[in-house]
Amino acid sequence: MKMSKRARRMQRHHNRKKVATLNLVSLMDIFTILVFFLLVNSSAPQQLNPSQAILLPESVSDQHPKTTLTLLVDDKNIYVDNRPVISTQAVLQSELALIPALQEELDKRMTQLNTTEKKQGQQRAITILGDKKIPYRLLEKIILTCNKSNYSKISLAVQHKTEHAS
Repeated sequence: MKMSKRARRMQRHHNRKKVATLNLVSLMDIFTILVFFLLVNSSAPQQLNPSQAILLPESVSDQHPKTTLTLLVDDKNIYVDNRPVISTQAVLQSELALIPALQEELDKRMTQLNTTEKKQGQQRAITILGDKKIPYRLLEKIILTCNKSNYSKISLAVQHKTEHAS
């Protein structure tokens, strides 16, 4: 028996339907690239997290902080890696140009350095996170003490400020 035109058209239409497949190779490639992207960007420069008690000065610098020893200065204490060392009032009342307690703590940290770092003669770096309202006298004493303890790369942490077009 001969099929009508409509029946043949319907049969062709039904024959065209195929089961949809998912190309897993392309999907795996996309996820691999995504994983590598996330791994590379997760090793971005360190973001320093100052305590809520201090307000950092602002800057338009594009340089990101490196991972170094951090020295935090607020209105009450001086901290080395979140460990209180001495009160800021005691430092301000002292007539000494250096801060003995801070120097002792920094020297102790120097003895904990790896022997490979000592052999290579790498310059030691320290980042100072200080409230923008601390007296310059205090900051000067801290910098002198760090320099005396052979921390020759001294950085001051600042809050990133976007430039506004005027």
